[in-house]
Parts: sequence; structure tokens; C-alpha cells
Amino acid sequence: MVVGATEWLEKNASEIDALNVFPVPDGDTGTNMLLTMRSTLEEAYRAPDRSTSAVAEAIAKGALMGARGNSGVILSQIWHGLAKGLAGKDFCTGKDLAEALLQASAEAYKGIANPVEGTILTVVREAASAAKAEADSGSDDIVSIMDTVVNTARESVANTPNLLSVLREAGVVDAGGQGLYTILEGALHYLKGETEEFQSSKPGVIISDMPQLAKTPQMIAADENPYGYCTSFIIKGQELDPEKFKRKLKKKGESLIVVGDQSTIRVHVHTLDPGGIIHLATSLGTVHQVNIQNMDEQHEGFVEMQKERMVVADIVVVAVVSGDGLADVFTSLGAVVVPGGRTMNPSTRDLLQAVKSVASDKIIILPDNKNVIPAARQVRSLTDKTIKVLATTTIPQGIAALLAFNTEVDLETNVTAMKKAQSAVRSIAITQAARSVRLVGLHIKRKQPIGFLDGDLVAASDSATGTLNEVLVKLDLSDAEIITIYYRGDEERVEVGPFITAFREQYPHLQIELVRGGQPHYHYIVSVE
Repeated sequence: MVVGATEWLEKNASEIDALNVFPVPDGDTGTNMLLTMRSTLEEAYRAPDRSTSAVAEAIAKGALMGARGNSGVILSQIWHGLAKGLAGKDFCTGKDLAEALLQASAEAYKGIANPVEGTILTVVREAASAAKAEADSGSDDIVSIMDTVVNTARESVANTPNLLSVLREAGVVDAGGQGLYTILEGALHYLKGETEEFQSSKPGVIISDMPQLAKTPQMIAADENPYGYCTSFIIKGQELDPEKFKRKLKKKGESLIVVGDQSTIRVHVHTLDPGGIIHLATSLGTVHQVNIQNMDEQHEGFVEMQKERMVVADIVVVAVVSGDGLADVFTSLGAVVVPGGRTMNPSTRDLLQAVKSVASDKIIILPDNKNVIPAARQVRSLTDKTIKVLATTTIPQGIAALLAFNTEVDLETNVTAMKKAQSAVRSIAITQAARSVRLVGLHIKRKQPIGFLDGDLVAASDSATGTLNEVLVKLDLSDAEIITIYYRGDEERVEVGPFITAFREQYPHLQIELVRGGQPHYHYIVSVE
């Protein structure tokens, strides 16, 4: 579960980093939580046996020693509480997990000098309470309990702007809460046997129902005091008293977290005088892993990062995309990405939340799938913003339309140009037959690679590249200039290599590009322009 959680978090760490807002200006929550999780894994493999209690205790130790930043230290406390709740247990039932989550929540609150709601603390508390209620109703199935935990965590994260005004002003959810939700979701994927999700898709940042007030980072922090120094370290000694040390530091800084036991204490604090705090720490024992960062400089960099990420264009394009590589392509072209596609069509609500999340009043939606078009059209009646839906039915059509988008012309001119570009591209998709069938003159076997041209089934073969070749030869390539092949993963990349070499010899005038799409279900998605 922890391996799955860490892999899932790694896919979303940079997006979580970008959520950070004042009063915690160090924009690295995702990175800190990921580094903390990696440390838990290193220690977990050193557990003396495979019992739940031994592994949980090792994880807690690894989390404490490897905790990074405010979010990492809180996460370490959550693991510490889980370990306490699972002490003495050889294995873990659903009810055991529910009880341990309550202990995790209690320990997380205990380590914070001034707990704030609307943060990771709220998310772990509400998720734990929901798990306990599920267990009390008679459920002892760990997958069922975790389903409840993940669903509750998601709702809790989406609600954080209602509880914390700074999130509401910035139009984002809490970064630490998003990180914890991602960790829990990754663990659930493992429990359900959905390990292919780790390769084929990517978690998305939760979009709050709260309207974005479009405040810039400068506006959020303009009247605040200097941030000082983010200071963290470990004290090792004998007969240490974390609570007593926390009381001594309470008036010496902000965002204070002191956790640990009689032999090891982990400290995180934002202070204007890190030297004084380190001096105080050395009087108690030996000090290790000292990390001091100037948060004023950090915040200046964070503001610049946020300015670069802010959608400030007069017109914004929202695109529905499945696959982390394809999402990166659309994002690099300036689109706001909504996860979705085959078997995971986003709802009207999902699209509406994306529309609400941007400051612009003029939106162009690219559904990139025929089944998403009806939901996209529904959005127009649910907002005062001007919405244009281009009926793109494939990823290549969406990319072609997006490449034609011009920020310097008006909405109608863009729509006209994007429609023209969309119609000029041919789309190929290579997937696998879900069942045996005889269709359009083809006798198709279950799991056989099949090929679609502009949505129509036209080919079947014994290999994905063979099927791709059969589709391509049906086209007149004499006027084509560029073929872009978006492959699913490493296996497809290796398989398509020899095919591309042979194809280039046959059509030397064509420019062939190979891009990792990471899309689920399809071996290859290909555009011919």
C-alpha cells in the first residue's frame, strides 16, 4: 500500500507544490511529502518481520527521520499515530485500520502548536471519522473502509477553501490535504489491484466548488510581515521531553511542530532567529539534519512561479485528456486539462469546476471524445461565462485545434481557425478488441489489435504495429507532411521503433515524431497532417 501511495504521489508532486499559498510560503509541499514517503519505504524494508505492527513501526521511524518541511512532519505524525494504533497486531483488518486512523488524527493534532482547520489536519480527522463510522456499521472489509476514507478525504479537500480564507482568496485547495488524499488514493488503487493505474493515468488536483477571486500572490501577501527562516532539525539525546521543548519554542516562531520521543525529536519552525533556536536545541542533545531556508527569497520565487502558472489570457482553452504524457502536451500548449476519456468520461460538474477555476470569462472546451460532447454542451447553461464547445472527437483533433489557437485574436476568430485545423487532421487509434466479433467485414478475435480511422473500425492484425500499418496504407500519404505517434508506454515505444525505421524508408518525405502519451487502453494514438 505504501509503495503504491508513494508512486501515486510522485505523479502529482509538482502540481501539489503549485498549490501552496500564504501563510506557508515555501512552495514545496508535494516534494516534501514525497521525500518523506520515500524515507518511510527505505525503513519499511528494514522491518524485523512482516507483521503489521513491525512494518508500521518501521514506517513511522522512517517518516520521523526523513520528514521534510511542515507537511512532511505532519505526515510523519500521521504515520506515528497509525503505528500506535496497530501496535501488537500481526495483520490488519478494516476495523483495525479505522481505529488506527483515529489515533493518526489525534497524533497529528497533538504535534501542532496551533492547529488550523482547512488543512491536512481536517482531512485526516474527517477521513478517520468516516472510517470509524463505516466500521461501526458492521463493515470489516479493508477495501470498503479505504473506499470510504478516500471519498471522504476528497470531499474534505474540496471543502478546505470554505474553512481557510487564504485558500478561498487564492482559489485553490489545501496543498497538504491534496497530498494526503493522493497518498490514500494510491493505497486504495493497490488494494483494488489497479496497479495499471500507476502507469496509465495520473491523479488530478481537486478543484474546489468555491469561485476563484483571482487574487495574485502579491495581493495575498502584500501586508504580511517578513517570513524569516524555515528551520528544521533533529535532536538526539536521552530523556528528551518534546512537549516541554515545544512550550519553550512557542513564542519564538510560527508554524511550530515538535514531535518525537525521549530519544529523538523532530522540529520545524518559521522564525526570525534560527541561531537562537539551534543554540537552545544543542543544550538538550546532539543536533542533526539542520536545514535553514530564507523564506522571503523562497516566497519571491514562489510568486514568480505562480505568476507563470496563472491563467491570465482573455480566452482559455479547457481540454479533456487521458494520459499523463498527453496531459503534458496539452498543458505545454496552454490548455487547462480535465482528466477523462474512454471509460472515464468527466461529468458536466467536472467540466464546470474547470471553467470556474480560471479567471477568464471566455472559454473554449475541447471534449476530444464524442461521449464527452453532450456534457460539455451542458456547461453553457450553468455559467454566465461565454462557452464555445468545439466538437473534437479525438486527441489529434484536439491538439490540432489547440495549435491553431491564437491569444491575440478574438473568440469567434479563434473558433473558426480551430475548427478548420481540427478538420484537417486524420486520427488513428490502435487498441485491443474486448471480445470476438465479426464486423465491417473483419473477423476479430478477443484481445486482437484493431485500428480505427477517424472513429471508424477499419483494420485488425496480429500486432499493434501491423494494425497501424494497415490503417496508414488506407490513406493517401502523398500530401501528408507530419505523422505524430503517441505511444502508451515503454513496451509500445520499443515495438514501434523498427516500424518507424521501415516506414521512413518507404515515405522519406514524411516527418515522423514519437511522443509518450501514457494514454490508457490505446497502444497508439496517431495524427496525420
